[in-house]
Amino acid sequence: MNWYLSAFKNYFNFNGRARRKEYWFFTLFNLIFAIAAMLVDNVLGLASDALGYGPVYILYVLGTFIPSLSLSVRRLHDIGRSGWWMLLLLIPCIGAIILLVFAVTEGDGQTNTYGPDPKAVESMGGVSY
Repeated sequence: MNWYLSAFKNYFNFNGRARRKEYWFFTLFNLIFAIAAMLVDNVLGLASDALGYGPVYILYVLGTFIPSLSLSVRRLHDIGRSGWWMLLLLIPCIGAIILLVFAVTEGDGQTNTYGPDPKAVESMGGVSY
């Protein structure tokens, strides 16, 4: 849960690096909360029959869009790639597959252009965001 909250602490922070653990724990909790928002929409009768979700889900997605984007950019920084690689999502299917491969790739073990290794900072007692 701390990894999920750290994404919100760095809401507009597109600088630095994010390790795999931070990225995937955020993704896990984001998925859980998104499903919960859909369930709330359905239980309250707010869900659209055509879409399957309603305003609670839409507000949740809008509220998590920027933290998710900034975390994804920091994750790309961890493997030495620019955040502009996110534009691969504009290529149907293939772009998402390439970004998935990048997301599971282990980060650079040393300092790169985007900052020090988050694992090393965390093991030295620093806080990695």
